[in-house]
Amino acid sequence: MRIAFLGLGAMGQQMARRLLDAGHQVTIWNRTAAAAEPLVAAGAAMAPTPAVAVAGAEVAFAMLRDDAASRAVWLGANGALDALPEGAVAVESSTLSIPWVTELGRAFAAVDRVLIDAPVAGSLPQAEVGALIFLTGGPGQDVEALAPAFAPMSGATHHLGALGAGTAMKLFVNAALGTQMALVAELIGFADHTGLDPGRAVDVFAKTPVASPVAGMAGAAMLSDNFPPAFPITLLEKDLGYLAASASGAALPVSTAVRAVFAEAMAHGFGADNMTGVVQLYRQGPG
Repeated sequence: MRIAFLGLGAMGQQMARRLLDAGHQVTIWNRTAAAAEPLVAAGAAMAPTPAVAVAGAEVAFAMLRDDAASRAVWLGANGALDALPEGAVAVESSTLSIPWVTELGRAFAAVDRVLIDAPVAGSLPQAEVGALIFLTGGPGQDVEALAPAFAPMSGATHHLGALGAGTAMKLFVNAALGTQMALVAELIGFADHTGLDPGRAVDVFAKTPVASPVAGMAGAAMLSDNFPPAFPITLLEKDLGYLAASASGAALPVSTAVRAVFAEAMAHGFGADNMTGVVQLYRQGPG
């Protein structure tokens, strides 16, 4: 397939590489060209603007930081929507707010173009091996037709409903993730303060029925004092903010409190650390 890929952050680079390795014809765009160099060396074509990138595409993926970046790439100067060919499908895989996805969907409908929201569950390790889980919203037949594009990047694709449903599911997943991160970090601090060995506590916790796989792994990572930013605290706090912006009146007391924890971590200078770095708010010392 002829695929455009817009946005080459850590996740976007790995996703685009999987498409290249699968034999798709990939044209890429990124705000900073240097990030594109390894993909160009692997066979991707580099475009100077989002509009040029999508001009000949059958499918156009975007993997961007936030609502503002998505707006600029699709609707801004030299934006992708105006150049998207008739019959092409746009796939917005960024983690966004429901109000923005709804607004973007109206812009696509106004020019008779198809938009799918398809954010992903998973991080860099899953992106590297093509095991991301796509959470999609939009016309079911269009999602099904995208199977050859999703397959090299994914372990599963779930269709949740109309446009916006994939975004809602992603915010659901990330709120659950953030809540577990904040709680495990807090309890490691509790162990420190009560004389319970944190390493032993995390090991035993991971073997109990109440520990999810991610919570058990996070506890071990929190004790490493090494927090490379696979999923930085700043992005998780952003996603919790988008959950609140998308709530439509739903009560969110727990996720609101969790967001405040990650905002505090940012205020302490930990924002660029991986989400497991939130434990730095609670630890008495290293290890």
